[in-house]
Amino acid sequence: MTTTATRPRITVRRVVFTLVLLTVTTLLFWVPFEGLFAASAEWPDPVRPIAAVVFAGAAIAMIVLFTQRGSDRAARISQFLLGFVWIAFVWTLIADLVRLGLALGGVENPFRSRFVAVLLAVLIVAITAYGVFEAMRVPRIKRQDVTIPRLDPAFDGLTVAVITDTHYGAINRAKWSRGMVDAVNELNADVAVHVGDIADGTAQQRLEQATPLGDVTTEHRFYITGNHEYYSNAQGWIDLMTRLGWKALHNEHVTLERGDARLVFAGIDDITADHSGEPGHSADLARALTGAPDAPVVLLAHQPSEIKKAVEAGVDLQLSGHTHGGQIWPFHYLVRLQQPVVAGLSRHSDRTQLYTSRGSGFWGPPMRVFAPSEITLLTLRSR
Repeated sequence: MTTTATRPRITVRRVVFTLVLLTVTTLLFWVPFEGLFAASAEWPDPVRPIAAVVFAGAAIAMIVLFTQRGSDRAARISQFLLGFVWIAFVWTLIADLVRLGLALGGVENPFRSRFVAVLLAVLIVAITAYGVFEAMRVPRIKRQDVTIPRLDPAFDGLTVAVITDTHYGAINRAKWSRGMVDAVNELNADVAVHVGDIADGTAQQRLEQATPLGDVTTEHRFYITGNHEYYSNAQGWIDLMTRLGWKALHNEHVTLERGDARLVFAGIDDITADHSGEPGHSADLARALTGAPDAPVVLLAHQPSEIKKAVEAGVDLQLSGHTHGGQIWPFHYLVRLQQPVVAGLSRHSDRTQLYTSRGSGFWGPPMRVFAPSEITLLTLRSR
């Protein structure tokens, strides 16, 4: 009876998901199609029908390729299509404002629609090219001072190089990984941290891309899991990073000492670990801080949403990623619905601050639009 009762719920869920997917995909492709090939533009007869076939074929191809989860080639094509059509969709809506302005100014069709179509095509191509360039380049360095009142002067000036969301994946970025590590090493930081979402795929699949991380030369290197590790054997990633010389803060902490001064670096598993089914994994801040001395705490927690727990635990500084700064504008407005902060340094209590990195890599579409990647160099100050 249990099996019979659960089948309808599963079926309904799949039907709803499929309908939503088809609706969203149709809108994403239909809106730019109408912007570029509106009937009012009066393009020569073959243009609009041929374009309709191309757009429909691209929409179908994207959905089909997304279902081929084991194929890196399929992922590369489908993810590029997703990013391209999102850019086309957003900028079509913006171009419609130009269309409205021209209409109010008395500009007639077909010139009005053709002008908007040409402008839109140029924008889509230019912004896509810019987005790919921004995603594929080695991240720029972002420097940020963080004052921690409880910090002992002995640790004043301690530097922390933050990388996160490298998302090694279908596009082989081993050379990019090497460049990122070189950039980190040039900072001569005291501590390096990787705040999760190291890759999309298992450690074995992405070994070539991740291996350069073993050449980071800071004295201390700490790593925590992000949500994407829990799609592809998080323990395998912890094991690999350990072999590469990184200390995995798996609900635990390490205390740095300078004379009598203490500074705690703690880390927790991503919150998705709780339902991942991976043995021994869960987000457990209490366990991470068990036995920690009465000293300032820097907490590595992949998602900014963990800041509430950090405040309750009296953490001084939380370091997070996950948001990518929205990655492709204006997606950050949607990210903000789920996360308290999208990027940068923010204060959440008299004691607790949060630094949210925009991430060093990208997820899915190989594009970043108005959300540049970063390697962050934090300098801790006592006052």
